[in-house]
Amino acid sequence: MSAIERSQVLRVARMDPHLQFMCGPLLKYDTIDEHGVWHGAALIVTADAGSIYEPHPTLTYSWDPDQPLHSATSYELGPHPADPHSVVMPAAASPTVSTFSMAGTFTFWRFLIKIPLAQHEMAIRYSINNGQQIEFWVPGRMQNMRWAAHSCNGFSAGVNPDDFRGPGFKSGYDPVWMDLLSKHAETPFHVLMGGGDQLYCDSLMREPEMQEWVSKTKPEEKKSYPLSREMELAIDRFFFSHYCQSFRRGAFARANCSIPMLNMCDDHGALRLGSFIDGFGSYPDDLQRAPVFRQIGARGYFFFLLFQCFINVDVDGIQDAPGKHVYQSLIIGQPGPYIKLPSHSFLPRLGPKVYMLLLDCRAERRKDQVCSPEEYQRVFNRLNNLPAGVEHLVVQLGIPIAYPRMVFLETALESKFNPLVALGRNGSLGLSGFVNKFNAEAELLDDLNDHWTARSHKKERNWLIEQMQNFALVKRIRVTFISGDVHCAAVGVLKTLKGKGKPEVQPISDYRYMVNIVTSAIVNTPPPNGVITMVSSLATKVHKTLHASQTDETMVPIFTKEPTGQSRKQKYIMGRRNWCRVEWDDQSGEITFDIRVEREKGGGVTTGYPMRVPPPGW
Repeated sequence: MSAIERSQVLRVARMDPHLQFMCGPLLKYDTIDEHGVWHGAALIVTADAGSIYEPHPTLTYSWDPDQPLHSATSYELGPHPADPHSVVMPAAASPTVSTFSMAGTFTFWRFLIKIPLAQHEMAIRYSINNGQQIEFWVPGRMQNMRWAAHSCNGFSAGVNPDDFRGPGFKSGYDPVWMDLLSKHAETPFHVLMGGGDQLYCDSLMREPEMQEWVSKTKPEEKKSYPLSREMELAIDRFFFSHYCQSFRRGAFARANCSIPMLNMCDDHGALRLGSFIDGFGSYPDDLQRAPVFRQIGARGYFFFLLFQCFINVDVDGIQDAPGKHVYQSLIIGQPGPYIKLPSHSFLPRLGPKVYMLLLDCRAERRKDQVCSPEEYQRVFNRLNNLPAGVEHLVVQLGIPIAYPRMVFLETALESKFNPLVALGRNGSLGLSGFVNKFNAEAELLDDLNDHWTARSHKKERNWLIEQMQNFALVKRIRVTFISGDVHCAAVGVLKTLKGKGKPEVQPISDYRYMVNIVTSAIVNTPPPNGVITMVSSLATKVHKTLHASQTDETMVPIFTKEPTGQSRKQKYIMGRRNWCRVEWDDQSGEITFDIRVEREKGGGVTTGYPMRVPPPGW
């Protein structure tokens, strides 16, 4: 094929006027209002020096109400406006949200999108400045959405991505995303739910301006180290560049421009940085208030809101009363103790029967608190006003609430008599990596302190479960939790405690029956086999912490076979990469959470493990 013929085959529409994309287009879903109007947004980031803004960028979208639902049997990575390895020229869009300087200036453009829904689902085609057309799908007016859930979209420091790159893939990031996109091509998803760690920012520690701070070996030196202007700029430069590079790359970029996102932060994407700030909010107060530590957390949360939620607080404000904010599903809480921005939770409608609560468990977190009483009050005020006819509430929590706990390990790591901690502090026997480099506590301790089942959060956890039970009983709404974080797939369950000599309450009739779907990670490596074995051994342990509330908790043995079909001993925890396909059954009223587990490492093909959650029958 000649150069001219190749050019003709690969040519796509170019924008007029031209825009140089740094990132995007990204799509966000907000909600569907009482009039049946779909609300969402698109976001692009453009380089000012390479773009023409006269006239301002425009987003054009259209749909055909009579177009039938299409189905494809496979998915191929096609052109993308911002992917530097794509065959298409860059692109951009309209009302400005923010500008950002970094060896030049860049502009964020946000477009609010409103679509009156038809009786059946529709494909929406959109373009920016009449450039490349991209398609996403919206549901029918009375349809409950199909959606996909994922978490942990990156590799931890020290993991070689090529170890997860199977035949035919350019990157270890892509295989499981390609499986998700192939399922989307068969039967389109209406929402892509990011359950935390959509971005890994461990590499901030390699920025030149951070090296003097990183090199401090004594915790007190790190805590007292002054924050310089150069460090502030380096932190912003890193977050901006890293978001642009990660969100425009490979299969994930094709997903975030063709499936509207709902995102919540855990700790990697906003507030986790290698062994330094894993579990932001779960460290002692003096450490949380250290100048450098606090700046990383605050700016991480700012960029999370900007890139993942399309929110700039300076532009959008912090009022969530009707008509006061561009997003109707937003619930704004209190300013955090270390992040001086309020928490941002969301309550979007996923159909007439289903709502989702994405609870912000990071912005207001302290070592002894996950969410403030004020945040809970505002959330439950909104929940108690859900419209009639809702049968399911899916509560997204970054960290599982029903999952094997490791209290014995927490106790051992906290102990001053733990010989491994002592040796780690001294750097003896090569164990310096056993303690984190910020306050010399055991490296795993901040992770354990972050969990709902940690001693410092147990009382709040039990209170939240009981409040959700009361809500479920009074409103007659089934509550289900969905989480990520742990790099494993699992299903926990809370249910009514079986009385002596009494039959077990059937799930459909049990308002306490609440499943916790755990889907993690779509990209990152699973834990070592020894950890999987240990966690699996704890899955059947009896926990009496909620017995006073007539509540039992356990794990569901859903993984009876390997993804390749062989029988399997560890039935509770699956240590392979995965994501979750979610669909409402219009015959039974059940929601099916189909955990899609990678068959072979890097192979890009998954096997499903469905968990069916019944509607309320009490």
